[in-house]
Amino acid sequence: MSAETDDRTQSHDELVEVFDTKEESEAMVVRGLLESAGIDAMITALDAPQDILPGVGGLIVRVSPERAEEARSLIEEYRNNPPADDDESELTDDSAA
Repeated sequence: MSAETDDRTQSHDELVEVFDTKEESEAMVVRGLLESAGIDAMITALDAPQDILPGVGGLIVRVSPERAEEARSLIEEYRNNPPADDDESELTDDSAA
């Protein structure tokens, strides 16, 4: 596992941005989406001095350049077709009937 961590650290500068957000939970969902598709992803924080740039900052999800286009496509597809929570509502509707 340390070899994998070392590889990720060494190639950190070579990774490309595929998604950015101010919400940690959103970045975690995107990273999970990518990793479930077999794409290694890393979240990087964008820290800005709040006294100089208030409200600036956030998180960036990065992947290897070879997988960047695939990652962007997955993210776009997910945004256009989010998972529905209809299963729970159907269970509730059926139990009320």
